[in-house]
Amino acid sequence: MSPRIKFFIKHLIASLIVATIVLGWIFTVWYPAPLAKATGVTHIVLIMLATDVIVGPILGLIVYKAHKESLSFDLMVIILLQISALSYGIYSLAEGRPVWMAFNGNRFELIRNNEMLDVSVDDEYYYPSLLGPKYVAVKIAEDSSEREQNMFDEVLGNISLAQRPERYINITEAKKQIIKNSESISELNNYNSKSVVLNTVDQYPNARIYLGLKASKVDMVVLLDVSGTPLQIVDLRPWE
Repeated sequence: MSPRIKFFIKHLIASLIVATIVLGWIFTVWYPAPLAKATGVTHIVLIMLATDVIVGPILGLIVYKAHKESLSFDLMVIILLQISALSYGIYSLAEGRPVWMAFNGNRFELIRNNEMLDVSVDDEYYYPSLLGPKYVAVKIAEDSSEREQNMFDEVLGNISLAQRPERYINITEAKKQIIKNSESISELNNYNSKSVVLNTVDQYPNARIYLGLKASKVDMVVLLDVSGTPLQIVDLRPWE
């Protein structure tokens, strides 16, 4: 086997290993199923990694010529370009990752990192975890004028109250409201195939009620137990 082909194979294997690690992190930590579908990033991630894995080794194969004086420099440039492209892709995915499942009124809203509005740096909720999305609740304003302003912001500016981390409270403080606004599992049959609902819910025997999850691409369902504690987000439709 020629040195050229050997380098191509080693480069390809290394690229595949890195891509596999990145894929594992993205789809198990930042976008755990079914949130990748809810945010519509699955095809973006696959195209990004496939391009990086394929283009880098192919360029290396093209420029590789034994005893070429500039070979080391050429290969270094290709690898640096490959790393740069991958780093930019990871950064973009990190910026758009789901960070909060915010209970707001009568539903949950999926809030991405780049959707949070700027607030005081002292606010604990403005620094979301890098280890996946967490559940919070949104505190409704007690002042009537502030509530009206929040309503106008949502209707006219498309800015949800759930995008304001300074209004977040611990999810346990909203348990009564969650239970009050939740729906019976049987209601899901109105928007999904009964067999799909049955097969999905059977995996979570403690699920008794649910709330809808508003997402940027596909709305999902948050299954809850009788105490209003979120159990799992599932790929079912919560409404028409």
